[in-house]
Parts: sequence; C-alpha cells; structure tokens
Amino acid sequence: MLHPQAQALLRLIEEKGVPPTHSLTPAQARAYYLERRTFTQPDAPAVAAVRDLEARGPAGPIPLRSYRPAGSAASDVLGVLMYFHGGGWVIGDLTTHDVLCRELSNLSGCAVIAVDYRLAPEHRFPAAFDDAFAATRWVRQNAAALNIDPKRIAVGGDSAGGNLAAAVALAARAAGDLPLAFQLLIYPATDQRRGWPSHTTNGQGYLLTKDSMDYYHDHYLVDAEHDLDWRASPLLAASHANLPPAFVLTAGYDPLRDEGLQYAHALSAAGTRATLVNFERQVHGFLLMGRVLDEANDAVRLCAQQLKNALA
Repeated sequence: MLHPQAQALLRLIEEKGVPPTHSLTPAQARAYYLERRTFTQPDAPAVAAVRDLEARGPAGPIPLRSYRPAGSAASDVLGVLMYFHGGGWVIGDLTTHDVLCRELSNLSGCAVIAVDYRLAPEHRFPAAFDDAFAATRWVRQNAAALNIDPKRIAVGGDSAGGNLAAAVALAARAAGDLPLAFQLLIYPATDQRRGWPSHTTNGQGYLLTKDSMDYYHDHYLVDAEHDLDWRASPLLAASHANLPPAFVLTAGYDPLRDEGLQYAHALSAAGTRATLVNFERQVHGFLLMGRVLDEANDAVRLCAQQLKNALA
C-alpha cells in the first residue's frame, strides 16, 4: 500500500494541476523541476566547503560541484562519491540535487562531487555517459590536488543518474586503470527496452508515468539499437562480474522497480557484492522529498551509511 504521505503528495499535485512532464518542452520541464524542489526538499544543511570546478570533457569543460563534509579540514584526504543527478537525461542540474549532495557528504563523512553532464535533446546518447566517465577519470587524475583518495572513489546517482553510475562502473572495469570502490544506485534505469512488469503495474498514477518515461527515452536515445547498448542499458552488459560492490535502492510504486531488482540480481549472480533495499510504499524520486516524506530522510541516511561503510 502506498504510504499515506505519498498519497497526500500525489493528491496535492493533482489538485494544483501540475502539468505532466511529457506535455512540456525540455526547457519548461527543467524550469518546473527546479521550482518544485523548494516545496519538497529539506533545507540545505551547511557543509565545510562547496567549490565549483571544471573537468576536461570530450566536448569541452564539464561543470562540477565539490562538497566537503561538515567538520572536515581542507587538508583531509577523503573518499569521494561522484554523483550523477536524475532527470531522465533531460532535466536536472547541480542545483536540483544540491541538498541531497550536502546530506550525503555530511552523513557519510565523504566528499561528494556532483557532475553537470550534458542534457538531451540538445546532446543525445552517449553524451551524458561520456561526460560522466570523463569527469570520474578527471577526478582520479587530479586526486592529489583535490585532497581525494584515489583508492576510495565511488559512483552514484538516482534514476538516470543511477543508470550513468552503473555504466561508468562497467566502463571503468573495461578501462582497467580507473578502479572504483563502490556503486550507489538509487532507483536506477538499467534496461531501455522498458518491458519489465513494473512498467505496466506502476506506469500510471505514481508520479513517474509511462508517457514521461517514453518522453525521456526518446529525447536521449534516437536509434533502436541504442536500447541494447550497455552504456544505455547496463543490465544488458555481457558480464556483471568484477564490478565494485553496490547498494541498490528501489521504490515499490516505481515503474523502474523491477529494473533495479534485476540489476542487483545480475550483480549478485555474477559474484559482485550487491545489497538491495526496496522502500515498498514509495514512488519514484522520493529520496529528494524529505520535507514531505519522512521515509525519504531514512533512505538518505541509509545511503550515506552504506557509502561510509564502503569508503571508510
């Protein structure tokens, strides 16, 4: 059964007449997503330091934002989470996920570096993946200057960002010179074929709809063959062995629930350590809604504890 707070949120969205994402232009959708955060996200906690950076990317500089946890010194050498925001590869930016990155940094005691990768449809597949991988490599190459431990680099993200994190972990394994320590995969999109049962059972009425998923997909992926590419569909990679340990978080009323479940199973079956936790009563995107959903705050703390354990 859907959590009463999630039910109330869905009723409020309906009463306010918030337009569905698929009815908007990308520019309009980005503006709505940015505005909505003030109603659902907690206040931004203070951290020790926030710094905007630029990584060298395949199409020019990639904007980054670095967070250092409260109580840390500038000289401390920390583990780091490379964070890729959600938003269907079309919406979202450093600002929409600023609160979450601050929370994860403070609660884990790790640095967090958020990546402002290129968005579709202006930049289609594999632009977002290329930027995510390039930014991760750049941080490792500049670890000393950033006071980052190159042996304690994790990748993570929510939804489309979870997709990018999983794909970066696969690419890092193939590269052989970019060792990663952990994957934090928050309701990740892992199979662009979109055929798992939860796409039907949760495809309408629970915030993220089938129509919106098609909208995101079609803006990002322009060729049917892209659906089968592991950079877009990490679940379809030839092997899930020898990857960093993963924590996979899913939501019971999320169309992407089954993709997260299947990815955790694929990792475990291949001998990669993976833990799966499903917040049965929640909807897609709930982790960012700690002002109105109590379980969101519990989920953030759980993610941070997993990160802390992995990078300690």
